[in-house]
Amino acid sequence: MSNKLSAILVDDELHGRENLKKIIETYCPEIGILGLAESVVKARKLVNDHNPDVVFLDINMPVLDGFDFLEEFDERNFMVVFVSAHEEFGINAVKAGAVDYLLKPINIKELKQTVKKLLSIKNKAIHHEPSHETDKLVIPESHGFNVLITDEIVRMEADGSYTTVFLIDGKKKVISRTLKDFEDSLPKELFFRIHKSHLINLKYIKDYSNLSGNLVTMTDGSRVELSRRKAPDFIQKIKSLLKSI
Repeated sequence: MSNKLSAILVDDELHGRENLKKIIETYCPEIGILGLAESVVKARKLVNDHNPDVVFLDINMPVLDGFDFLEEFDERNFMVVFVSAHEEFGINAVKAGAVDYLLKPINIKELKQTVKKLLSIKNKAIHHEPSHETDKLVIPESHGFNVLITDEIVRMEADGSYTTVFLIDGKKKVISRTLKDFEDSLPKELFFRIHKSHLINLKYIKDYSNLSGNLVTMTDGSRVELSRRKAPDFIQKIKSLLKSI
């Protein structure tokens, strides 16, 4: 398992480049910085010369911006983390396939979480494991938006027009969207609606028992009811999943 990442930092402002470099060198020893670029042209050359694992990319730059930089590559062999002082580009960053979006001034805790995510993606790629790390759901909120990584979702539970999302880290989020909306949006090969009120990630099933009612136990310890009508499809889904592993 690799615990190292190579990176290029792109920012048209000298202070921005140097500040991020200093923060990474101080708090993220997992990252080796290959070079710094002040423009898209310089960044493209650094990527072609060094083949980095990740590019930390500013968005607002003169002439060509961060999104223009990404369009330079027909096939992208590096991960992208946008670093910007502007929140309004977040949804476009997700659409562009960014692993994460860090706001200036950089929050050290958030940066470390991003590095952990980058290492996880790199290691899955090395071992040729199927990864849904970059599959994201953008959830609008009153103050902006929230990005959910589908691979971190254990299950979802309906509550009228709201849905409670239970995450792998034990946290939960209440979102103003119906369970049907999520069922339509999430990958069918991983998510299955086992009850009118429950949508689960098949990856996080611990066991299933029909001794005292049809109950599915998830890896977070929660027990979810499986409706009798859904039971045959559920069993078939599990068999198919096991064959593909």
